[in-house]
Amino acid sequence: MSRPLSDQEKRKQISVRGLAGVENVTELKKNFNRHLHFTLVKDRNVATPRDYYFALAHTVRDHLVGRWIRTQQHYYEKDPKVLLGTPWMEEADDWLRYGNPWEKARPEFTLPVHFYGRVDHTSQGAKWVDTQVVLAMPYDTPVPGYRNNVVNTMRLWSAKAPNDFNLKDFNVGGYIQAVLDRNLAENISRVLYPNDNFFEGKELRLKQEYFVVAATLQDIIRRFKSSKFGCRDPVRTNFDAFPDKVAIQLNDTHPSLAIPELMRILVDLERLEWDKAWEVTVKTCAYTNHTVLPEALERWPVHLLETLLPRHLQIIYEINQRFLNRVAAAFPGDVDRLRRMSLVEEGAVKRINMAHLCIAGSHAVNGVARIHSEILRKTIFKEFYELEPHKFQNKTNGITPRRWLVLCNPGLAEVIAERIGEDYISDLDQLRKLLSFVDDEAFIRDVAKVKQENKLKFSAYLEREYKVHINPNSLFDIQVKRIHEYKRQLLNCLHVITLYNRIKKDPNKFFVPRTVMIGGKAAPGYHMAKMIIKLITAIGDVVNHDPAVGDRLRVIFLENYRVSLAEKVIPAADLSEQISTAGTEASGTGNMKFMLNGALTIGTMDGANVEMAEEAGEENFFIFGMRVEDVEKLDQRGYNAQEYYDRIPELRHIIDQLSSGFFSPKQPDLFKDIVNMLMHHDRFKVFADYEDYIKCQEKVSNLYKNPREWTRMVIRNIATSGKFSSDRTIAQYAREIWGVEPSRQRLPAPDEKI
Repeated sequence: MSRPLSDQEKRKQISVRGLAGVENVTELKKNFNRHLHFTLVKDRNVATPRDYYFALAHTVRDHLVGRWIRTQQHYYEKDPKVLLGTPWMEEADDWLRYGNPWEKARPEFTLPVHFYGRVDHTSQGAKWVDTQVVLAMPYDTPVPGYRNNVVNTMRLWSAKAPNDFNLKDFNVGGYIQAVLDRNLAENISRVLYPNDNFFEGKELRLKQEYFVVAATLQDIIRRFKSSKFGCRDPVRTNFDAFPDKVAIQLNDTHPSLAIPELMRILVDLERLEWDKAWEVTVKTCAYTNHTVLPEALERWPVHLLETLLPRHLQIIYEINQRFLNRVAAAFPGDVDRLRRMSLVEEGAVKRINMAHLCIAGSHAVNGVARIHSEILRKTIFKEFYELEPHKFQNKTNGITPRRWLVLCNPGLAEVIAERIGEDYISDLDQLRKLLSFVDDEAFIRDVAKVKQENKLKFSAYLEREYKVHINPNSLFDIQVKRIHEYKRQLLNCLHVITLYNRIKKDPNKFFVPRTVMIGGKAAPGYHMAKMIIKLITAIGDVVNHDPAVGDRLRVIFLENYRVSLAEKVIPAADLSEQISTAGTEASGTGNMKFMLNGALTIGTMDGANVEMAEEAGEENFFIFGMRVEDVEKLDQRGYNAQEYYDRIPELRHIIDQLSSGFFSPKQPDLFKDIVNMLMHHDRFKVFADYEDYIKCQEKVSNLYKNPREWTRMVIRNIATSGKFSSDRTIAQYAREIWGVEPSRQRLPAPDEKI
């Protein structure tokens, strides 16, 4: 029986977990009760759990405010270069219905954003007139640094209609229309399209993208002009230093309108010559690409831009003409190249290719994993690379160890800290020290014990939420990510059905028990993704209620997959499924979270899997399937699903089961669309990797039968996951793209003397 922890040990444990130690518990309780009473106007007789949460949130925020203000003062004094990873809005969710205790509204900084109208070309230059104005009101959220007293600001924007919005209509009896128009204006920030890797060219979406960009750039320009060092003028009017003080990272093409918007501000409002404005814009902006899927790349119809943002369309046309002149000079006579590289795509509907705009208007372009960046250079942006090879870089994604280890898996964080100290929390490469503990029996035992405790806790959660009995000794086989054909949840389904059929065929044979969990959300209009979810649940209905299976196999679809659920499932996972078709996943970050938390990976050589396997050693990964070059060869000769169906009996049996309604007896043709896609229209070649995937899964089961060797492999994975810290990623962005040196400077606390 373990002894109780001493106060010193408790403080050490809290410290290791990265949580701020509270020196005065009495004061904390007093502040909590003060907020419950005076802020929420509640007492304990009527307070709900939400009230208690809000009271606690306000109490914690009080502790941040002094550091938050001090951080802004420090930035004002030092005038450092400021980065905008141009902000995006929250997904619409009910949590805002009750307010957000962490945010602070800043109505005094409300800014106008213009839409529609027309362009007058005068002797003083272009003027965008007769526009419709929507107000952008900022909301600031504190973002505390790790043990450095720095509290940065995340600024989000809410759309508000001006007070005089359509009041002229109101005065002539158009009251209802005036109210409807006002609602239309405020809809801009009310909901965010939840599509993932799919472009939907709707006017509201374009409004959202420009709204955020326009508000943010006005804010940037205001700060630049009114900075301490600019006040000597008394205001900055020279924009030569702008790229030295501001970096704008275009995180995918959603904020790509920042390029023509910055040009509009510099040329039309600040009266810079075009060439000077373009130099400032290119030096300021950089572009991160997040996908190679053609359906995900934004291509906005010209007619939509012409109506909504007429001046920006003119600027884009001018950017395109000057860009194509450069291409023509570099590759004379190559008319096809001009067509392929143009920002304007001709066709039945004329469109603007926003990725091309981002590349032309940025000084750096990067992918988010080494193999992804290579694909960008060799295929999708090959001709842009040939024109400007110096622009192209790689920045492999990372995850924060504070949330994705210390917070969500404190048991593992503590076991690690006992061996190598706690400095690894802000220097994840120190995890390599764990390699010397691969054969340490006590460490092997401790790591296995933490995993089992996490599995027991998650099993209880699943039984409570899903009313399904879980075998906590089974292999927890997890695939959680957006539901998409390229991520190949269908390949996982084929494996599950294979296991089920094998158990049914030979029920007395020993099978390594598995609990397969698949979770994720589908875009609202993505029919195939919704059918995949339906298939997963249908398989679960059959498998989980078949007495012949017992507890050897369970299938659960994790509903409403989100960060709070990820924090529960990832620490409990034994096996991480990263099985996209090679060449389709840009990077992935879930794969890194699983690796850091002691799950082994079964995956293709795609995205960041390649670098993860390189760090851990391929012998410590379950790698299967085609490589990128194999996929290319298969494309060249033609992928024929029928060949695999005819040749592989187990696969044929599964497809026949799906076709006959075995998993949907009340609706036998329910999965006909899935079968038809797999047999005739499968861009992602599920059947081509089926055999190798099944064999690799057999290797997984065999290793799981040897707990000691399994855990030794887990330790090697944890020890080599240091590269995948977001600290490393951001430091590389800072040095190699933004031109600033990352700082670990600790600011004085508010009660410390400077």
